[in-house]
Amino acid sequence: MVIYYIIAAIFICIDQLVKYLTVQNIPLRETVEVIPNVLSLTYHQNTGAAWSILEGQMWFFYIVTLIVVGVILYYLHTQGRQSKLFSTALSFLLAGAVGNLIDRLFHQFVVDMFQLEFIQFPIFNVADSALTIGVALMILYLIIDEIKLYKQKKAADK
Repeated sequence: MVIYYIIAAIFICIDQLVKYLTVQNIPLRETVEVIPNVLSLTYHQNTGAAWSILEGQMWFFYIVTLIVVGVILYYLHTQGRQSKLFSTALSFLLAGAVGNLIDRLFHQFVVDMFQLEFIQFPIFNVADSALTIGVALMILYLIIDEIKLYKQKKAADK
């Protein structure tokens, strides 16, 4: 069980380190090309969510994030031992939520830095990536779980 908290802690640390290095080394709104036409680092301060939706609504983000973190912790403790995939998904979701919460609490904005050059997409950070991975793993878990339930039901009907 502890391993899932370690996974979350590692990603939170990586997120905060990358954000610190970005703030220290890239001026606000400046771009550093990493892989031409693919990836750049751009220091951006986001006071909202993706695409800056709900910009400036910090109390909303505090409340929602605390509820989400509470639910994740609850499920890690009550359901986490049943599936490694489910618990891994929760650990990534926890890391992403906490990583961005730390920024909102200490800066009143989230530090974003990764900019994809080949598509129109919001600038994002490690915490956002962890959230995306967590959601993808959760979807995979739910699909696998549904397949198992379907097979069990089919076997019981015979």
